[in-house]
Amino acid sequence: MSGTDRNLTQLNDRPGKNCGWTRCRRCVVLLATAFSAFPAALCDAHAATQVSSARIWPAQEYTRITLESGAPIAHNVFTIANPDRLVLDLENVESSTALDVLSSKISADDPYVSGVRIGRFKPGVIRLVLDLKAQVKPQVFTLKPVGDYGHRLVLDVYPVEPVDPLLALLEKKVVPAPANGSATPAAQPEQPENGAARVPGAKKPAAEVARLVTVAIDAGHGGEDPGAKGRSGTYEKHVTLAIAKKLKALVDDEPNMRAVLIRDGDYYIPLANRVIKARKVQADLFVSIHADAFIKPHARGSSVFALSERGATSAIAGWLAKKENEADLIGGVNIDVDDPTLKQVLLDLSQTATINDSLKLARAVLGEIGEVNDLHRERVEQAGFAVLKAPDIPSILVETAFLTNPDEERKLRDEKYQDSMAQAMLVGIRKYFAANPLLARSKLAQNLRPNPNLNAKTQSTQSAQRNAKGT
Repeated sequence: MSGTDRNLTQLNDRPGKNCGWTRCRRCVVLLATAFSAFPAALCDAHAATQVSSARIWPAQEYTRITLESGAPIAHNVFTIANPDRLVLDLENVESSTALDVLSSKISADDPYVSGVRIGRFKPGVIRLVLDLKAQVKPQVFTLKPVGDYGHRLVLDVYPVEPVDPLLALLEKKVVPAPANGSATPAAQPEQPENGAARVPGAKKPAAEVARLVTVAIDAGHGGEDPGAKGRSGTYEKHVTLAIAKKLKALVDDEPNMRAVLIRDGDYYIPLANRVIKARKVQADLFVSIHADAFIKPHARGSSVFALSERGATSAIAGWLAKKENEADLIGGVNIDVDDPTLKQVLLDLSQTATINDSLKLARAVLGEIGEVNDLHRERVEQAGFAVLKAPDIPSILVETAFLTNPDEERKLRDEKYQDSMAQAMLVGIRKYFAANPLLARSKLAQNLRPNPNLNAKTQSTQSAQRNAKGT
């Protein structure tokens, strides 16, 4: 060993001397790595976000614009008067085809937006200017990735004065049902005063409309939430709306009934708001229409569900309720809005009497749709569906068939099957009213209506006491 080698060996053998040098070398390596990565990190921090999809959902209640991207979008929204405009600034967003074609998606019948102009406002900011048809009250919120969607920025354009569904339906307050104890108001002659036959589907006179039984028909899903999807590409939201419209036409042709569509187009309504709308039109029944989906394609048959306060009656009923209740995550709900009406609807009231009525309605409908399609279950199922939680309206959810079953998907696409399913639901509704007078149910509903001057616990106790007495 040379003298130099001996000196190096002795230096390395000295405790503590080499440790500091090793640590220094490590620090140098780490610092070099950090500095080399810094430009890349800086570029990533300033990399512009691209809007991959832009969608617009116009409706009478509100218009929704959804911008989807791979990362959250910082934004700012404000209104300008004379003329009325709504401005949405998108920060650190680059131009994309999806944004460029958004203006072409504005329909002439959009009740609130007449057009959209898009351009670079300043470096790093793209500005969307919505030309408005009326003064609006915008709501903007973000949604985290869920299902097939990435990050979403949602702009809801509401009118300053919300649309009143009851006024839109009647243009005046509905009068109470007749006090003769009959199941429904007496049927009116189909011949008008001039002797000409009434045209099916024609608008009824206001005096006649005011005395009709009201059936709220809810087409499941819609807009951002397509629901189940069949193998051939059929969306549940389209099937449910088609059947709902057919059922509405049949109900409206009844001399003693009228129907209200909760959703009359391709847009999303939060689950609780569907209940609120049904109550605002003073509905006597609530029918929610869906098309089943399951993880296995061989599942088949139609089903009818009612609300349960004690858990699901079967594993598949619980699974289905969980799936349907998650629709708000996909459809998009602004959870920051504090709605006292919503709180009132969702009070923990005793719903025993309403659930009993719901079960009677469900059995009547189940017996009829069993003549149209095989039944998945021979009995009415129950689970905690959020859309069935009206405390004072008998409510059912009808699963018309399994969209994930190829044979039943073909049925659901067929207009004859849709007609038959709608007809079966109407006959079931008729049978329910024939056996359950509307007057008796109306009195019970009034007992169950929330009192804003009482807290939820007190209301629940008083309601349970009334049910026990049979009042």
